[in-house]
Amino acid sequence: MSADLSAERHWWQAVAARYGLASSDALAPTAPAARPNAVLESLLAHRSVRAYSDRPLPADLLQTLVAAGQSASTSSHLQAWSVVAVEDAARKARLAALAGRQGHVAEAPLLLVFLADLSRLRGLGTARGLPGDGLGYLESLVVGVADAALAAQNMVVALESLGLGCCYIGAMRNQPEAVAQELRLPPECFAVFGLSIGYPDPAVDSAVKPRLPQAMVLHRDTYAAPAASGYAEFDERMKTFQRGQRMPEAGWTAPAAARVRGPDAMSGRHLLQAALKRLGFGLS
Repeated sequence: MSADLSAERHWWQAVAARYGLASSDALAPTAPAARPNAVLESLLAHRSVRAYSDRPLPADLLQTLVAAGQSASTSSHLQAWSVVAVEDAARKARLAALAGRQGHVAEAPLLLVFLADLSRLRGLGTARGLPGDGLGYLESLVVGVADAALAAQNMVVALESLGLGCCYIGAMRNQPEAVAQELRLPPECFAVFGLSIGYPDPAVDSAVKPRLPQAMVLHRDTYAAPAASGYAEFDERMKTFQRGQRMPEAGWTAPAAARVRGPDAMSGRHLLQAALKRLGFGLS
């Protein structure tokens, strides 16, 4: 087998793994659109890492990650995001308690908290005698959230290329006012999510978690409701993954539906709108 053919087969096996497929036979086209490369392989290998080794992080890691994050696109060049790097053990422990008592938040050597930050733009307007009324609209918060997400994902791609692992922490939104107080955030500044970072513990095996089949998320020209059979098929793929990870074999549809059943399943996030208003956001 030629080196090119071997690399191509490896590539499509990685694609198949992302969708929980045992074989890539149904995926590989006769003429691939692009040759596999290190960036694509790293993206497909992404997995959440919640167990970290005691290997120290490089001294210049934070500077490198922030440069990667700032290389992401930003709406109207407003750059309406910031990030707080938390390394202090006591502060990480307090944030872990606020974020559903997730142990890896405290144990990771580095925790990044990404902010939708309108306070910087507010200060610019005030300094120039401008009212800044545009910041009081929901659109401005959406811009900050999108900017933070784009920057964070750039950082994830960067850190994984360096052999590190991470896990997004959406539970930073469970108690947004308490998180804001802990990080001493100004008004119109909101912690969208966290990111725990470290070298993966080699003793803990974590597999690539399957995603929905492309037919269920890819729509061409107009939206088409997914077929019911797609859900049943994905449930079986998820059960196979869960069995391999020694997790309860719950599939995907039942936990997903339960997660959005009502406010009792939202870990306090159903109160987010009121909390955002108290944090100074207009949301008009």
